Amino acid sequence: MPRAVNSARRKERRKAITRQTKGYWGRRKNLHRTAKDALAKAYSYAYRDRKARKRDFRRLWVTRISAACRNEGITYSRFVQGLRNAQVQVNRKAISNMAIEDPEAFRALVDEAKRNLG
Repeated sequence: MPRAVNSARRKERRKAITRQTKGYWGRRKNLHRTAKDALAKAYSYAYRDRKARKRDFRRLWVTRISAACRNEGITYSRFVQGLRNAQVQVNRKAISNMAIEDPEAFRALVDEAKRNLG
């Protein structure tokens, strides 16, 4: 009895990889082996960068808050310490937006932090 090979399934699997590598440059888009390797690399980069994006945004927010704090005559670390002492719980994204869009409210937050420093 002849050996059965599922060529339809094999072709579909390879086609799926080729579909996912559409838009890649050169052989990476249409040769199966290189496309498979390129796709594996792309998935690992995507996984890594989903984590990195969170770090990058937090760094951006801290930088913005720090710049706004220095305009008010206080450092970022003293500002955060003052907020912690005052038991004010606002996340960095909200504080960053406040510093940009609503300077008066940010100034009030800075004053509260200054009051609650030792």
